[in-house]
Amino acid sequence: MGGKVLIVLTSHDALGNTGKKTGWYLPEVAHPYEVFQKNGYTCDFISPKGGEAPMDPGSLEAFKDDAVCKRFLADEAVMAQVKNTKTPDQVSASEYNVIFYAGGHGPMYDLPDNTPIANLAAQVYENGGIVSAVCHGTVGLIPVKLSNGDPIVKGQKVTSFSNSEEDAVQLSSAMPFMLETRLKELGAIYEAVANFQTNVCVSGRIITGQNPASATPLAENIVEMDAAKKKS
Repeated sequence: MGGKVLIVLTSHDALGNTGKKTGWYLPEVAHPYEVFQKNGYTCDFISPKGGEAPMDPGSLEAFKDDAVCKRFLADEAVMAQVKNTKTPDQVSASEYNVIFYAGGHGPMYDLPDNTPIANLAAQVYENGGIVSAVCHGTVGLIPVKLSNGDPIVKGQKVTSFSNSEEDAVQLSSAMPFMLETRLKELGAIYEAVANFQTNVCVSGRIITGQNPASATPLAENIVEMDAAKKKS
């Protein structure tokens, strides 16, 4: 198996005007990373600003006893990558089978308008690769336009952290916009399940997961699809 995955992390660490910290969400990076590693993939990490990508401290607290997260945090090589992410101009889309946007609330602030990363995603997709995201990472698909000018999500079945989940964690007022609503406005066929339950949407070569519980099955779907593509 194997191949290369480009993992997109946020550079943003402030949760709106709440005074709280945010960033990328630990299990939404650690769990997919372990699936990719076990299947022989090499992973590179980028962020809008490059350098150290901030982890959501709340996710560390919530998942400090999670075995997969513990292995990830103890892996000096991968932590060095997270602390020294590349910028979009330091990578070439042609090298990657997959681009994967990790979640956390941070992406809501620095990915909706990030054209350089959006261009990488469009190139991966139009080269026949897989575009994927979990939870708030799906916000990274908002600026992605294909060469025909259409939003990549138009007419595609996608999911993300839902409006109902945002309300449940009482952070709707801190968000710059509601992600589910924006995806629908772009013509996506949005699908969600009950709050915090596992949900993965596969729509052609676009694969999205709703929430942290969806991170592992999302990565498993990516590996399965990539393997099928290689056989065809």
